Formats: sequence, C-alpha cells, structure tokens
Amino acid sequence: MVHATTEMTLNTVELMAIPLLPLFGAMAAGLFGWVLKDKLSHWITSSCVILSALLSIHVFTQVLNGAEFYGNFWTWIASGDLVVNIGMMIDPLTTIMMVTVTVVSACVHIYTIGYMHGDPGYPRFFSYISAFTFSMLVLVMGNSFFTLFFGWEAVGLFSYLLIGFWFKRESATTAAMKAFIVNRVGDFGFAIGILAVWYYFGTVDYREVFALVEGFVATNQVMHFMGMDVEALTFICLALFVGAMGKSGQVPLHVWLPDSMEGPTPISALIHAATMVTAGVFMVARLSPMFEYSEVALAVVIIVGTITAFMCATIGLVQNDIKRVIAYSTCSQLGYMFVALGISAYPIGIFHLMTHAYFKALLFLAAGSVIHAVHHNQDIRLMGQLRKYMPITYITMLLAGLALAGIPPFGGFFSKDMIIEAAYARDMGWVSEVAYWALMSGVFMTAFYTFRMFFLTFHNSDRVPAETKAHVHESPWVITVPLMILAVGAVGAGMWGDWGLHMTSEEVAHGYFRDSMMILEEHNPLVKLELLEEDHTKSHFWLEYGALILALSGIFSAFFMYFKESPLPAKLAAMFPGVYQFLLNKWYWDELYAVTIVKPTRALGTFFWQKGDLAMIDRGLIHGVIVNSVKAGASFMRNIQSGMVYHYAYAMVIGVFGLLTYLMLNA
Repeated sequence: MVHATTEMTLNTVELMAIPLLPLFGAMAAGLFGWVLKDKLSHWITSSCVILSALLSIHVFTQVLNGAEFYGNFWTWIASGDLVVNIGMMIDPLTTIMMVTVTVVSACVHIYTIGYMHGDPGYPRFFSYISAFTFSMLVLVMGNSFFTLFFGWEAVGLFSYLLIGFWFKRESATTAAMKAFIVNRVGDFGFAIGILAVWYYFGTVDYREVFALVEGFVATNQVMHFMGMDVEALTFICLALFVGAMGKSGQVPLHVWLPDSMEGPTPISALIHAATMVTAGVFMVARLSPMFEYSEVALAVVIIVGTITAFMCATIGLVQNDIKRVIAYSTCSQLGYMFVALGISAYPIGIFHLMTHAYFKALLFLAAGSVIHAVHHNQDIRLMGQLRKYMPITYITMLLAGLALAGIPPFGGFFSKDMIIEAAYARDMGWVSEVAYWALMSGVFMTAFYTFRMFFLTFHNSDRVPAETKAHVHESPWVITVPLMILAVGAVGAGMWGDWGLHMTSEEVAHGYFRDSMMILEEHNPLVKLELLEEDHTKSHFWLEYGALILALSGIFSAFFMYFKESPLPAKLAAMFPGVYQFLLNKWYWDELYAVTIVKPTRALGTFFWQKGDLAMIDRGLIHGVIVNSVKAGASFMRNIQSGMVYHYAYAMVIGVFGLLTYLMLNA
C-alpha cells in the first residue's frame, strides 16, 4: 500500500517497474542461465533494461512538465523510534540520473552481446550488470538515507563481482579485493554519517531532515570528536563525504578505480560512466540542503576535488594502457564535479555528470572495440594506423575525445567550462583560487592525454604485430550501434542540457532542477558569474576563452608529438626521468599504502597466525593440553577395555572395595 506524503502525479506501477525490470532480468539470467543459455539470457536482460530506459524517459518527460512524486510503499524497519520506510523521491535530479543510468546501461547490455560472446560466464555477466543497474536505480530513486545506503552497498557488492568476473586471473581477484576493501573504508564513514543523521534529527527521511536543517543550524549543536569540538552538521557532512570519496574515487581513496580495469570493458564503461563512481556526486547534490550550511564541508569538497582533478590528469599523461588512460581521466573529471559541488554549483556538477556519462561510456566502449579487434592487447604502444580498419570506432572515439577535451559544440565544452568559470566567480579565498588554476591546467592535460591516446591508437606508425594485423577488422553491429547511439549523446548532451533544459540557469528555481537542489543566495556562483560578465569595465577574454585555448593547445601538442613517429617523447622522458617515473608509477600511492598499511597489517596478521594461532593455540593450548590429555585418557581407557571377563570382574571388585572404604571412613 502506498502512503503518499505529497500529491502524486506519476504512475506508481510505472515507477516501481523501472528498477524491478533490471532486477527481474538479473534473477532470470542468474538463477536460470544454465537453462536459458546465452541467447535467451542476453535477450531477457537487455530487453528489461531497454524497457526500463524507455519508462525512465517517459517519466522524465512528465517531470519536465512539472510532475513529481514523493511517497512510501511499505515499512522496512520499525524498531523503537527508528522507522525506515521504502519509498521514492522522483524530481528533476532523480529523473536526469534515471535516464542517464538506464540509457548508458542499455547501450552496455547490447554492446556486451558482441564483446562477451563465447565467454563461459556469459549469463552470469548479464545477471551481474542488470543487478548493478537495479542497485543504482534504487540509490537514486529512494527517498531516505537508508534506501540510499542499500543502493550504495549493493553497487559496491556487484562492482566487486564484476571487477573480479574473470576470477581465474590473479590480477582480477586482487583488483576486486582492493576495490572492496577501499570502499569499506569510505562506507564506514558513510554509515557513521547516516547514524548521526538519525541521532540528531530523529528520522532518515530526506524531506523531514531537510526541513529541520535550518533550525538545527540555528541551535549551534556541537559534538566532541577526537578531543575537538566540531559542529554537528559539519561532522555529518564530512562523514558522508568520506563515503563519496571512496565510491567516487577521490584522493586518497582513488587507488581502486584504475585497477578496476581488470574487469571486462563493458563493466568499466558502466562503472566509470553512469553508475557507481557517480553515486558520490549524486549524494552530495541530493544533500545540498545540508552541505550548504557547512562552509568547512564545502571547502573540504573543493580541496579534495581539486587535488584529484590535477593529480589524476598528470598521471594520465604517461599511461600506456588504453583503459587506464581513460580510467585516470574518470578520476580527474570526478574531481571537476566535486569542485562544482563545493562551490555550490550543484546544477553544473550534475550537468557535467550527465555529459560525462555519454562521452566516457563511448570512450570505454570504443576502447573495448579496439581491444576486441587487436586480440585483447591494451598497450597503445602496440597499436597505430587502426583507422584504416575500424572507421566507425575511429570516428566515434574522435567525437568522444573532442567532448572530453571540451571543444565546442561537444558535451564537455558546455559543462566543464561552466565549472571553471563558476570556480573563478565563487570567492572563497585561496581555496577557490587554487581550484580555478588547477582546473585550468587540467584542461590542457586532459586534451593532451586524450589525443595522445587517440593518435597512438589510430595514427602514428603501424606497430600492430603481424600475427594480429591479419585479423584486425571493424567490430560487429552489436558493438558499433551502441557506439553510434552514445556518440549522439557525446555530441548533443551539452547543447541539450544548456539550451534545452537550462541547467546552467543562474537561478536554480527557474532552471531544469527547480527545487530539487538548494543554494544559499550568498553562495550562488552562477549569479556572481552573471554579474561579473555584465561588468564591462573589465576584460573577460581569458575567463571566456582561456579553457578553449588551453584545450586546443593540448590537442596541438599531442598532434605535434604523436600524430607521426617522433623522438620528442623519448627525449623528454630522458631529460626528466624522475618526473616521468613519478607519474608512470602513479605518484607512488600504491607503494605508499604497501609500506604504511599493507605490509604492517600483513606482518601483524602473520605474527598472530604463527605465534598466536599455531604456536599458542594449536600447538600449545589445543594440542599441548587438551588434545594430549584426551589422547592419554583414550589410551588408558583403551587398555582397560580388553574384552576379558576376569578383567571386568577384577575392576568391579576394586570398585566395590573402594566404595566400601569411602563409606566406612565417612561413617
């Protein structure tokens, strides 16, 4: 039974079908894949996700016309004062996420039919990616912190299963375990944040919490944490943001994201483009009514996003694995999104999330098409001149690369440039100033590493091994059609979001997002940017065209160094070997964690295992005392159980004699 908290203008059956269809497909392929076999498994799961995408688009059009839904379907937990309902919150923020998730997932499902053909775990893979889609839909459609947490943990579980899908590969199982452990660190903070919300507000329902925030801030609630007095709301926001750092691959919890490339390419596209890694961005945007009242939390979000955007861009400059280049690009672009959230430009952050989803999914799937064609080689140093054999993949990857670099009129130009301009307009002292210059430098690096990868793959000299070249050809239609669909998003999503949906409107209430986000008037960078641009006494040339100039400079630099065979890259690496090795080894984060956490933890575990478990318990207490005592007693009993009647009679006489002696002494 539905208990509505506001007027319902959307069909609840349709809303419930959107997440349940992928769940049905996942259960069908997962439980009965051995009966359905490959063909039926992929048709059932793909059809369910495609239908879910069509329903999401239908709901989106209704919400675009003013419809919304907020209601509870049933009570999940009722324990004392804690009541957790299962319900949905459907507003402009939710629907843009629903459409993005389901459309990208539908393309990935179709693509997977060709990419995973012949894999022994074929039905299992389709089951996992459908369940992954279901989990993300629950995360974005829920109306409480606990439904958010359910979806949050579910996408973590299925990411673990998908990254380690090829479980016979040690590298895959290691990467899956790494992702699982790092995310547990982030999720610990996330869980504490949710419990703190319930402790201070007495509810986990979004709207009820948001309605109480302003009054809660006015009471100046302070909590004692690690010997310090911290504003309670700041503590809650920072704890929740720790979860976002883990899920969305932000420093220092970013190390799992590039290693997730060990999973099949379709899941790389799904994780990096539209689902798991964007969950943290969505969460902060959804909780804007809380983050807006904590200047400290906003500053931390900016600092973390800035460091991640800059650092991961530098690492991407020298990577040679085609998927790792794109993976570090994801980390960097997520940093841009978090900077947007930290400067209170929540609509622009979600706008970039949407445009990024299409061109990043396209980049990954195009990279998968290349990998599929060259017999699963991922080293761009062993490619070159592939445009001759793969024209569709070539053109679609070019479009995605231009969108990522921020070249007009492609998607990234509209969203990424707005983040940089908003960072310039938002006056938060050194924090926003450093963010602005870091993001500007990231524009050049993004364009450079994107087209370095592109030119080494499709141009430059022909370095494809002879035995591979004989079999290189364009991928089948089930791979190229999703590429062409996503190319439409990569080209048009920016124009659609800016000109059609007015996502960049300086007044959120008048734009697409309406009241689904909250920005305090004194924080709104878009209003400040509008006023800045209206000031004709100053030149705004660098503000308006600086990012474009840097992007074109990055593309030209990559063209000069990599379009044709050139000795310049090798010379630069030889001139700056320390810098080159530092970037090639990813700022030595893995080595740092190995020395400070992994090795000490393993040494401690080994000590307790050998000295505690084996020496003290197994050989000492268990074997030394208990086991040996039992063995001695058993040996004695075995000796007296001879089977001879006179032995038993003798034992009975001794027993009677002993009993009589005891009775006489105690008479």
